Amino acid sequence: MEKKIECYHNECCHMSEDCSGGNCPSAAQKKKLNSRMNRIEGQIRGIKKMIEEDVYCDEILNQLSSVKAALNGVGKQILEAHMKKCVVREIKNGNEEKVIEELLYTLGKMMK
Repeated sequence: MEKKIECYHNECCHMSEDCSGGNCPSAAQKKKLNSRMNRIEGQIRGIKKMIEEDVYCDEILNQLSSVKAALNGVGKQILEAHMKKCVVREIKNGNEEKVIEELLYTLGKMMK
């Protein structure tokens, strides 16, 4: 069972199964995200094996760069869904200051 992500307003967010108001990604979108994460997980295992086998450092660094790019892609998809659904909903509900503050904090962490 997928763990529900709770937003500050204690309503379900875009990654839980039982969201109200149609704010969840479709089953197909979740399947794509899970597939991408499975590929990333495989890349990480491959990098670990490369380190154990003393593969040339430049090759390992290139693989690390690839994993970072893949994770950023997943993050962008989730951020897009969050902005289009959760953030818009909260602005419409009059919580614009809080949700914008939350979004700016999250973007700051993502850009490090």
